[in-house]
Amino acid sequence: MPHRLLSHFLFALLFIAASASWTGASAQFNPKPGARAGSVVTTPRVRAELVAHAPEGVGPGQPLWLGLQITHQPEWHTYWKNPGDSGLPTELAWTLPAGLTAGDIAWPVPHTIRIGTLANHGYEGTVLLPVPVQVGPDFKAPLAGNGTLDVRLRATWLVCRVECIPEEGEFALQLPVRGSTALHAAAFAQSQADQPLTLAGTSQVQVQGERLQLRVHGLPAAARGQTLALFAETPEVLVPAAVPGKDWTQAWDGDAWTADLPLSPQRGDTPERLPLVLALEQRPADRAVPHAWRTVADVNGTWAAAARASVSPALAAALEANQAASPTPAPTSASLGTLLAALAGGLLGGLLLNLMPCVFPVLAIKVLGFAQHGSNRRAQRLAGAAYTGGVVLSFLALGGLLLGLRAAGEQLGWGFQLQSPAVVALLAALFTLIGLNLAGLFEFGQFVPGRLATLQARHPVGDAFLSGVLAVAIASPCTAPFMGASLGFAVAMPGAQALAVFAALGLGMALPYLAASLVPAVVGWLPRPGPWMATFRHAMAFPMFATVVWLVWVLGQQSGIDGAGALLALLVTGSALVWSLTLRGRTRMVIASCLIAGGAWLVSAIGQNITKPVENSALVAVGAPGTASTWQAWSADRMAELMTAGQPVFVDFTAAWCVTCQYNKRTTLTDSSVLADFAERKVALLRADWTRRDPAITAALAQLGRSGVPVYVLYAPGKAPVVLTEILSVAEVRQALAAL
Repeated sequence: MPHRLLSHFLFALLFIAASASWTGASAQFNPKPGARAGSVVTTPRVRAELVAHAPEGVGPGQPLWLGLQITHQPEWHTYWKNPGDSGLPTELAWTLPAGLTAGDIAWPVPHTIRIGTLANHGYEGTVLLPVPVQVGPDFKAPLAGNGTLDVRLRATWLVCRVECIPEEGEFALQLPVRGSTALHAAAFAQSQADQPLTLAGTSQVQVQGERLQLRVHGLPAAARGQTLALFAETPEVLVPAAVPGKDWTQAWDGDAWTADLPLSPQRGDTPERLPLVLALEQRPADRAVPHAWRTVADVNGTWAAAARASVSPALAAALEANQAASPTPAPTSASLGTLLAALAGGLLGGLLLNLMPCVFPVLAIKVLGFAQHGSNRRAQRLAGAAYTGGVVLSFLALGGLLLGLRAAGEQLGWGFQLQSPAVVALLAALFTLIGLNLAGLFEFGQFVPGRLATLQARHPVGDAFLSGVLAVAIASPCTAPFMGASLGFAVAMPGAQALAVFAALGLGMALPYLAASLVPAVVGWLPRPGPWMATFRHAMAFPMFATVVWLVWVLGQQSGIDGAGALLALLVTGSALVWSLTLRGRTRMVIASCLIAGGAWLVSAIGQNITKPVENSALVAVGAPGTASTWQAWSADRMAELMTAGQPVFVDFTAAWCVTCQYNKRTTLTDSSVLADFAERKVALLRADWTRRDPAITAALAQLGRSGVPVYVLYAPGKAPVVLTEILSVAEVRQALAAL
């Protein structure tokens, strides 16, 4: 059947192209040492870029600024020069041409970031840390080359949410000497506006036991009467987490601003002067209006010094508690026992993967193929070997891509390609096309030259090989028992050992077909080729269309109802186009042209709805609101809050594209006896939705030794997490709950 070879070949091309296009924009430069430096370093938490501002070129007396612009992912932050209760300031080490001297960071005014009982001073969103550069009289512009200067920077920063992760980057920039460099002028201007102005007035600090009395003169008239935020540039003098109005107070005495402040328990010796930054609590809408001022207060009196730690206790606790979230060192070789266990688990997990519902369409296609070969034993053996080769090589390709991207800093796991709405949409279109072909609407031979249409007849081995590729593509969002643990082992192993585990997974999945091709008795159970094969082929169109329904539902979880509707409209238009191409004469050209024009208009009008993100709901009600059977969205903050309160937690790591996840969700996790046990033991239910990429969920899975979903974990205070099996049963969950 020529339609099968062309369909498999088209699928392979689209799948590889879609996966490559999705991963290509994720990181521009590798932040790891030894990688070729560029102007941008991207990690799962920040995007850092080396930028410059030289509007009049580079020369003595001309303004020159360099800077590191950091764009944070939501909820992540980096730190000011005084980080507060925990954290470390960003540090910049410059390598500049002779004659150029970099100054200190001109720190923008920070804001207070409270996490539990701690308070940090730092930045969220996008911040530019500018550095003034002095061009000395001995500077000599290069006479040869392209007239550019080689600017290099090594930066280190600590990025935190609840967990803290130290990161670093090597940056390089070619700076034109004579031309104007002002691409980031607006960012430098905004950073300049966000820096505190120097006050001309005097400031005094009076020590009174464990408190400081501050009095500041010279603030502008626009600030008088307003509430101010206070930041000490010197660490461990004030209490960053002190609550205004409760732990410290402020007031206006004419044109003088006064404050009564608590001293830090970690304070050192009394300084002669104390640099402070004051900022309006309510910043003006016009960011160009001055809103912060810097003053250096004279200290009168002496406080009793306390013992100071080299690292603050809060920072030490944060780094120790979250060491697992830090970038992992190079993988170490697994012991022989661990490797053999991972290989055995992979082989068994791949074998059981054939029982997953997402592999059913491929089962049907292979049954049809065995019947076609009839009693030709050589053809059967070749088909089995080629299919096995396609499955194993596809597992190796996916595994190698996954391991390579993780080594480059990406936070990915098994099934990562289906986290892209574009890939889901392409798969839906392809399965629609295959379904229409199986239903008999068209034959690929109608649209391609006769030489190509006979490829399957002349190369059945290639057809079997591409069937294996198709099987892996369909099975990739599924996991089976024993498979999750093996994948978790694999991503922590060196490349050769990890790829051996992926090969074992592929061999396990292909084993039933390989055995059937080698054992004549299996083929003897099938009816002889005949008219039933055409009926069977038409029937197999419906599993394909069912797969399309599932993919549209997955896209709806990723991009909302508008995205699913846009995809359905494009699928209907595409199906009509395929139908029009089966017509004859001028009618074919007229209808096809209209449909192509209509499809192009639909893509431009609503196509963007397919890839736009949709916010996940915070609550997924399974029982009455407010009861223990109400699912909440997982987050590291929420998890820490519940565990601190001493409440047991059950976490469902899931994804819309994971068929096994959906089966467990609609059976075991909605069972009345399971929900009753959850409620009786006051177990909080959290759902970690991995439908779209989420580095925090990927990191949480890695800590559990897993690299894909589903994963079900029961946490209890004072006990090790209990990881349940991928195919969840009511008895298993109730037994784990009983152990509480």
